[in-house]
Amino acid sequence: MAYQTLPTTSGQPLRIAVIGTGWIGAFHARTVAQYLPDAQLHVVADPAPGRAAELAAQLGCTNFTEDIADVFADETVDAVVIGAPSAFHAGLIAQAAAAGKHIFCEKPAAHALADLDNALKAVEDAGVLLQIGFNRRFSQDFASVAEQVNSGAIGTPQLLRSLTRDPEVAGGLPNAAKIRSHVIFTETLIHDFDTLNWLNPGAEVQEVHVMADALVAPVHRENGLLDTAVVTMRYSNGAIAVAEANFSASYGYDVRGEVFGSKGMVQAGNPVQLAASSFDAQGAHAPTERLNIELFAQAYRDQLSIFTRKIRGLREGTADAALAVPTGKDARAALRVALAALESSETGLPVKLECATRLAVNA
Repeated sequence: MAYQTLPTTSGQPLRIAVIGTGWIGAFHARTVAQYLPDAQLHVVADPAPGRAAELAAQLGCTNFTEDIADVFADETVDAVVIGAPSAFHAGLIAQAAAAGKHIFCEKPAAHALADLDNALKAVEDAGVLLQIGFNRRFSQDFASVAEQVNSGAIGTPQLLRSLTRDPEVAGGLPNAAKIRSHVIFTETLIHDFDTLNWLNPGAEVQEVHVMADALVAPVHRENGLLDTAVVTMRYSNGAIAVAEANFSASYGYDVRGEVFGSKGMVQAGNPVQLAASSFDAQGAHAPTERLNIELFAQAYRDQLSIFTRKIRGLREGTADAALAVPTGKDARAALRVALAALESSETGLPVKLECATRLAVNA
């Protein structure tokens, strides 16, 4: 199947293909088209009829396709941004690597360790860049926490915390009956697992213990829904961490992190957006964000900016080649924790990672 074309617009040297036109794929495509002057949105790809054409037209992209193979066959494509459903991530990473494309992939990178290992082997064999969409690493407040931890300002990390509370949606939790039990670990808390790993450098998770339930939509508990979870993690350096998630915060999107150490404590995140506040007879009021692409808008854009800069650095041998990004190794570390957490949620028992038997999400 060949590309279909829209009227031609001026191009940029670094040609990027975006795979997937859902909300995150569309956001990434818009970022490439509108916020990265050194890159060009070369093609939008999605097998769903009409989706790629619609998004391409909105963004002035000259090419679109419903056949993902077109992207990998196009020798002019320098890099791909994978925003497709997560079940397809590992396969798309492997195909992109085999085609010699640099890769930005949304989290999670896979649903099974074996699939991820195969994809990472393809990346290694091809010698291409793989960056994972752990966007909190590019948020200024979280990055500041990491800098202070790495500088030794708070001493040795002893207690860590990361939480994700998704905003409440009018009418209740969408599609609650279809949400699989692994989602809270592999799709939501995967961010928190990576954040905690990042903020405790050099240490590895050794054991996890989970308490989880359907507290937001208890009527779907029998369907296997988990919408609330607390994960306790023990690290190899002795530090204890807690990751927490809930699918329905009435006050808005809430993401925070904290590291307590032997010399002090540092925090990131605040559910209150301080752009405006009001005070009246009922008290003080401040706005909160309702979407992750609002709360982390700049971080989402910065991670793709770094992605393109790193590609150029690798090509041209400049200092940008050394820019730090979340890698396949980071994706694997977070996935190991997520799968162990899923196992613990089912058994009610602590799970040592070296003894974990859950290596994949059940189909």
